[in-house]
Amino acid sequence: MPEKQKINILWFGNDLRIRDNESLFNVMQEDLPFLALYIFDETFFCSAPLGFKKIGKFRAQFLLDTVLDLNSNLNQKNIPFLKKIGRTQDVFNQISGQFEIEKIFCQSEWTQEEVVLYNKIKRILPGVKWVKSYSQLLLQPNYVADKVDEIPLLFTNFRQKIEKDFKIRNEFDCEHLVNRRPNLDLQIESDDITLKTLGFDDFEVHQSTAFPFSGGETAAIQRLNAYLFETKNLSCYKETRNGLIGEDYSSKFSAWLANGSLSAVSIFHEIKKYESKFGYNESTYWLVFELLWRDFFKYTSMRFRDKIFLKVGILERDVQFKFDQNLVNEWINGETNSDFINANMLEIKNTGWMSNRGRQNVASYFCKILKQEWRIGAAYFEEMLIDYDVHSNYGNWMYLAGVGNDPRSRIFNAEKQAEQYDPNHKFRNLWLQ
Repeated sequence: MPEKQKINILWFGNDLRIRDNESLFNVMQEDLPFLALYIFDETFFCSAPLGFKKIGKFRAQFLLDTVLDLNSNLNQKNIPFLKKIGRTQDVFNQISGQFEIEKIFCQSEWTQEEVVLYNKIKRILPGVKWVKSYSQLLLQPNYVADKVDEIPLLFTNFRQKIEKDFKIRNEFDCEHLVNRRPNLDLQIESDDITLKTLGFDDFEVHQSTAFPFSGGETAAIQRLNAYLFETKNLSCYKETRNGLIGEDYSSKFSAWLANGSLSAVSIFHEIKKYESKFGYNESTYWLVFELLWRDFFKYTSMRFRDKIFLKVGILERDVQFKFDQNLVNEWINGETNSDFINANMLEIKNTGWMSNRGRQNVASYFCKILKQEWRIGAAYFEEMLIDYDVHSNYGNWMYLAGVGNDPRSRIFNAEKQAEQYDPNHKFRNLWLQ
């Protein structure tokens, strides 16, 4: 029996990009040939215990766009790319039938489902070395560890300690790398994956969506350049970020950040270039401030691990939530007693997008007015949101339910919020026609 060819695997997860990709940079430093791999794990397209899918049609389409774009970009670098649908462990098993896998290069994940997945692969391939990257973060773990002994409960405490002598790593220079290794004799074919393959019907993008963008690194970089250098919208970000209508009230980077088509480090360095050209102000700082919030939720989940998925949250606070399926359905379908809540819920239902202002209001209403258990709302957002990120989603829901990073139990008054942010009823009229 011929000896199997030794290879490395570049396993893409939520790092679906070329620019500033540490795993790609690292695997290219090795002598062995390697195979780039992305798996549409079928378990993420099934219904979860709370009745919602892990990935709904809006994020599925965005993901398909993203993987297609990645395929094109990897082709230009002569990197073989395998796209499969199925169970992740089965795909690795299939590859190991043809090749001897030396190392797996991938992004580090520490939340429940991802860790379970890693462990399944480790059981199949016990001798494989893992090289994991933390390039989903703005702040490097060793830098954070030097600044704080333990991740604080409050964001303000985290930010004040982190921002002293603020240091962000340089981008990994991957854009000039080209694969010169011999071609792999890959006997496994990529699957043809469409929305239908993933269990969804084709759909038209809603004409009123505030997020009309495609997935993928190419679209991400176009948006980055447009929001900063073409329109200079960054300079008024703080004034417009609580908007509700249109594509330019906020950066809209979150969806590309969530699946890693764009890195927070790349955004940071582009902001610095922008400031050197057009000047620093409170708005240019505020986008960095929001990137720090994103990191804060990631470091919170790193500290508390599976506690972020418990009803009592990281505060271990036993709030008496109720469960009423009719109230949950009314919230989902935009049939509550609040027209502002209803407009926001119809927006997410029809587009997979909702403003930050809307998200805070509908979550507060769900937990504090309807008194429904926060994890149901979080699971619905997980299915629906194009820009779903496990750390930010569960972090924000815990926060607004009173079991997370804010010991105070705050309640948003939807009527007052509507008066302040939608005084002319433009947003409500758009969705409640």
